[in-house]
Amino acid sequence: MRTCVICGDDFDHKSLDKIRVGGKINECADCVVEHRTERAPVSVGVGAGDGKTTLITVMRFPNQTNADAYMKAYKNSTGFNKGKSCHLGSTNIMHTDRLGGQVVGEFGGNGNHKGKM
Repeated sequence: MRTCVICGDDFDHKSLDKIRVGGKINECADCVVEHRTERAPVSVGVGAGDGKTTLITVMRFPNQTNADAYMKAYKNSTGFNKGKSCHLGSTNIMHTDRLGGQVVGEFGGNGNHKGKM
């Protein structure tokens, strides 16, 4: 058990709630959620496979809710967690600008997967 530095309550830092919301180890899950809007923007990374290489795109969202909404739509649209069926879903929120997202950087993704120039 730990004591939250914000509210002073005792909490279990290994509880599922605390693991799900993240935050600092000395802050309870309720305080993390309550003060999340005051914190730094949330960054997420997604990958796209091109042959034998992968393009990693890092995006920044203003809050965790928007980042979660984008990742849910991304996973649905790319067939993530679909098993071997690989059926792609459909969504209308894949554009990052609808959720306030910005592309921070793109890494890798060399389409020339055979190593020739």
